[in-house]
Amino acid sequence: MHATYDSSPSDQLAVHKQVLEKTSISELFSQQADRFNEMSCSAAGITLDYSKNIASSQTLELLFDLARQRQLEDAIQKLVRGAPVNVTEARPALHTALRNPVHLDEDVAAAVGGTFAEMEKFVRAVHEGEWRGFSGERIRDVVNIGIGGSDLGPLMVTEALKPYKKPFVDCHFVSNVDAGDLSEVLKSLNPRTTLFIIASKTFTTLETLTNASTAREWLVSAAGSNESVVSKHFVAVSANVAKAVEFGVVEDNVFPLWDWVGGRYSLWSAIGLPIALAVGMDNFNALRAGAGEMDKHFTTAPLEQNMPVIMGLLGVWYVNFWDAHTHAVLPYDHYLRFFTKYLQQLDMESNGKRAVLAGGNVDGHTGPVIWGDVGTNGQHSFHQLLHQGTRLIPVDFIAVLKSHNPVGDHHSLLFSSCLSQSRALMTGKSLQQAQQGFQAMGYTADEALALAPHKEMPGNRPSNTLVMEQVTPESLGALIALYEHKVYVQSVIWGINAFDQWGVELGKVLCQDIHAVIERQETGEALDDSTMGLIERYWQEHNACK
Repeated sequence: MHATYDSSPSDQLAVHKQVLEKTSISELFSQQADRFNEMSCSAAGITLDYSKNIASSQTLELLFDLARQRQLEDAIQKLVRGAPVNVTEARPALHTALRNPVHLDEDVAAAVGGTFAEMEKFVRAVHEGEWRGFSGERIRDVVNIGIGGSDLGPLMVTEALKPYKKPFVDCHFVSNVDAGDLSEVLKSLNPRTTLFIIASKTFTTLETLTNASTAREWLVSAAGSNESVVSKHFVAVSANVAKAVEFGVVEDNVFPLWDWVGGRYSLWSAIGLPIALAVGMDNFNALRAGAGEMDKHFTTAPLEQNMPVIMGLLGVWYVNFWDAHTHAVLPYDHYLRFFTKYLQQLDMESNGKRAVLAGGNVDGHTGPVIWGDVGTNGQHSFHQLLHQGTRLIPVDFIAVLKSHNPVGDHHSLLFSSCLSQSRALMTGKSLQQAQQGFQAMGYTADEALALAPHKEMPGNRPSNTLVMEQVTPESLGALIALYEHKVYVQSVIWGINAFDQWGVELGKVLCQDIHAVIERQETGEALDDSTMGLIERYWQEHNACK
């Protein structure tokens, strides 16, 4: 069974796409004298230029018609007002309320405000040396142990805001259950001056608890097997207070989470504790405020001027009508080097779905594969595929106008590189231009003609360019919220639930079953021949080492 909708906007877009296939982006610029001004918008300190898309004013009108058919405006209000938009778990998705608690009931708002007050008190105690380790020395290093949303968001923000770093502590992040991750971090740390944050909503996550237990053993061993030192070196962010206390965390040092905050949307909550420790509670609050400004824009701007809506609809345009399977996000700022990695979870865990809310499965595709890298690094690797590959890959360029490190002409070269890539993707290089280039290098006309296809670039590759003055707590908060809302817009158009993640559960369950076989606690009779063959190879290696 497939979900069905009134097909008129989709059918019109499909016909319209056939028309645009014969029109280049460069031709659209020649047809629209003021295209940049007409196809750009600003909100919360960010400007979006979407003029280099394979889209005309008619395209946008049809996309807005599609959005209204799918009742997007109503869906936006349901999100921020706390309707149970996460239907498979019967709960709201109120991450916006952590930026602006106006839509929370009194008790919940008081709990949220109380948590932020406790965070501020804790951060001050660590920064001012009031919180000390078992030896009486002040804390110098903080290790956040989490995975997924309990790691990617805080890691990305902490790195992005390094110019705002406070001098009191250094923050480190451990997520992978591979012992190499934790071991490499601990090698350089002093257990007497190290504080651990265990970030786990359920306090049952295998990777997080395995790493936390090993970190605990490391600490206790350094303290002469004194278990009582755990309370001075471990705090937790969790909804499962009892489990955290059982681990050894003092109850007052467990910062709460709520079931209406999904992991990939949780950096605004106490999961953001390492952010506050790294850059200060003032900057953490500024991050929230910047997101709040984008929330205000998203909930009040008409669709035609609504930045997350425009980005979301253009993404649907390419996925469903141009068969784009991937989407590249390319930040031209060193401090945003983890931003694409963060977006991979935000986008693909949210919209990597096939079941529609109305029942059945989607027709066509949903979320694209998100990928990319920072700045000019990608220009010397995968940009080759962007320019001359066979697939259409929409691109988001993210650029800043001011550097935190104004050295020589570095920044003007960086900004020029960003603009040159978006222009080159649009204009390409014709066969004739390529032939002329080879002839200028000394090749004969026949040789140049034969070689020209190797330098031809089709162009007409679409891109958005997002520009902000500088990476600040406020602008970063707005940028994150922009993509959160873009993802939600697309989920509404596709009719899917952006807020569950059942796809990550199956592997977790099977891991426990397979681990029991590897440890010879179960026989493995139910496993397939491939899995058992690989387990036996593991056994052979470990038996040989004994």
